[in-house]
Amino acid sequence: MIRSLPKIGQQRGLRYVFVSQILLAVLLIGVEFMDILPRLTRERVELPEGPVSPGDQRREYRTDDPGPSFLTTEGPAHLDLPAAFPSSLNFERKEVDGTDMIVVSGEIAEGDADRFSDYLAGLDAPPSLVTLHSPGGVVAEALIIGRLLREKEFDTAVLEGAFCASSCPYILAAGMERRVSLAGAIGLHQHYYEQPGYMPVMFAVENIQSGQGRTMEYLIDMGVDPSIMVYALKTPPEQVYVLVEEELRTTRIATEIIE
Repeated sequence: MIRSLPKIGQQRGLRYVFVSQILLAVLLIGVEFMDILPRLTRERVELPEGPVSPGDQRREYRTDDPGPSFLTTEGPAHLDLPAAFPSSLNFERKEVDGTDMIVVSGEIAEGDADRFSDYLAGLDAPPSLVTLHSPGGVVAEALIIGRLLREKEFDTAVLEGAFCASSCPYILAAGMERRVSLAGAIGLHQHYYEQPGYMPVMFAVENIQSGQGRTMEYLIDMGVDPSIMVYALKTPPEQVYVLVEEELRTTRIATEIIE
């Protein structure tokens, strides 16, 4: 009887481990469900289509449509835009109307900052202008790319028919000069900061606030009014708030407006 006690203890220990794993799995599922539930229960708002005007600036946000209805033209002259956004950034050197530039298009994915750094390092006398066409993506990658552009003193632009939304405007913000066409579009909305799904709510909120703080600090460093974050924070992630000319100027996300 005495020799069987260790086996009984081992069985109890294994039982406790098994039960603990079940409880942890239930907790993780619950956390994930609580994260998804607000998005499932949020009332869907029917948004207008077509070009925006002051006070009518919210549109549906989609990453699969490189030519949303609020763009007033099909694309910049002599610059072909993709039929669909690539799942990670594409970098291409082009000459448009005699101007040498790097065209950056596609979704911003993990690892894109390193890829872009390598791309620039491989260029012989790179141009000073980076133009953008992106629905956004990973915020941290956008901020790293932006820091790299500012360090190398690039100018940035969103040309006629191009779209820069979500985290893409943070790359735009890095330009020494930031040119935005009124026939292009700059869009903002709430975005997600990377965090483990099992993180307790208190620490998840702290992590989100920390991420927002880093983003605001970045904007200040770039010379952009951090109040631009208000438009993002008030717009649900399934929508996009398109900035009009006055907002482009007052927030300084654009240093020059082009036709």
